[in-house]
Parts: sequence; C-alpha cells; structure tokens
Amino acid sequence: MTDLGRRFHFDSALKSDVGRVRKINEDSALCLPESGIWVVADGMGGHAAGDFASQTITGTLETVGVPVSLEDLKVRFLERLSMANARIIAHAQSLGGGPVGATLASVLIHGDRFACVWSGDSRVYRFRAGQLTQVSRDHTEVQALLDAGSITEEQAANWPRKNVITRAIGVNDIPQCDVVEDVLEDRDLFLICSDGLTEYFENEEIASVLAGAGKTDLDGLCDRFVSTAVERGGKDNISVILFRCHEDPPERLEALWAFPEFEGTL
Repeated sequence: MTDLGRRFHFDSALKSDVGRVRKINEDSALCLPESGIWVVADGMGGHAAGDFASQTITGTLETVGVPVSLEDLKVRFLERLSMANARIIAHAQSLGGGPVGATLASVLIHGDRFACVWSGDSRVYRFRAGQLTQVSRDHTEVQALLDAGSITEEQAANWPRKNVITRAIGVNDIPQCDVVEDVLEDRDLFLICSDGLTEYFENEEIASVLAGAGKTDLDGLCDRFVSTAVERGGKDNISVILFRCHEDPPERLEALWAFPEFEGTL
C-alpha cells in the first residue's frame, strides 16, 4: 500500500439564531469541509455594519479552494482574511468611521493536523475521549486581567466589562489573530460558537451536552445548544458549528489513491 498518511472525513452541522432581543443577526458561519475550514464570525457595529463585517469574512473565506498542505491552507486563509479586513475597514470609513468589525473563531484541517485561528471572544472547543478542551483563549479585557492575576475567577464571573473584547477583524490595518496547531484523532468533536452561546453555558455544561453526542445527531445537538440559550435569555445572536472527525480506514485510502475521482463518494 502507498503511504498517503492519515486522512479524515467529517460530519458537520450549523445553526444560527437572532435570539430574543436583537433585530438583526450579525453572526455569520461557514462549513466548508472540502477545503478543510469551519468558521464563526460575530459582527459588531449594528445593522449595515456588524452583519456586513461577519458576512464579508465568511464570504471571502469561501474562495479558499483546495489546499495541498496545512501550511498552504493557512496561507490561503490568512490572505483572504486580510482581504476581508481591508473591505471591512473601507466600509466603516464609508459609514463615517464608527467601530465596525467581527470576532473570528475557526478550525483549519489538512491531513491529520488542524490549526485553530481566532480573534476576539468567539470560541473553539475540542471534545476528545470524554474530555473538553477550550482550544482558543478569549481576547477580552477580563481574560487579560485574569492572566495578569489582577482578579479572581469569582470576580471575573461578575466583572462589569466582561464582554469588552481586545481584538477583532476590521479594527486594525493588519488582522490580529492567534494560531495554535495540534494533531487530530479519530472521533474528535469540535464546537465553534459565538459568545451568544457561552453567555449561557459554562464549560462543564458544554462537556455534559457533548458527552451525549453519540446518542443525538449533530443537528439535534446544535438545536439543543441554541434553543437553550434562547430560553435562558437570548440577549445576543447565537451561532454554533459542530463537526466530528472520522479517520479514513486503509481500504478507503487505497481506493482514493487508485481512483481519485471517487473522493467524497465512497
């Protein structure tokens, strides 16, 4: 057998809801498994601004194409993110220069490796073997204070400026993102969400819901997350992506190598 390396295919689900208070959904989400990208963007700036920002990010990232490596995917992704960033800045200037932007949370996958790219307080989680890991780390004022040891976890929970973000796409000439990379394992389950979800779910409850993923399809889990957040107040837009990674067996890799036109159909 020719060694093609470990490869994966994916089940994905997405749900976005305006919530109970906002009139406009300023979130935008994208599932593009054929390119290896999943994205949630949470806009800020109000109608004709926040929704423009988030939709510009996901719309521009739709053109990533099919990469040849994770490095290639990251380059393509970040190039398009820079394009979206410039378009958002130009749009803000056309509106008079008020604050316009969007947070970003994304997972990029090629082969058996993934990269998490984020800016702001939308989050990426990985659920593996019953353990939940928050892969991203919030770019917020309260997180910075926690990291500096200036406040406790108890104080952070009720901090008056807990939703103030310190990074977003569209607010600086160059997008400010963090990137972490790791190796995929079979059955890894990723959750990407806007802060409209995490306003109402602590990490322990997220882990509890995801622990039931084997009994409920991913669409049903997305519905559960969003409907619960709406029931608990729905003060913000709520967007959730769930996707599960399935490692391809050797027989499938052999078939794809011999008959590449079958990829995606076996």
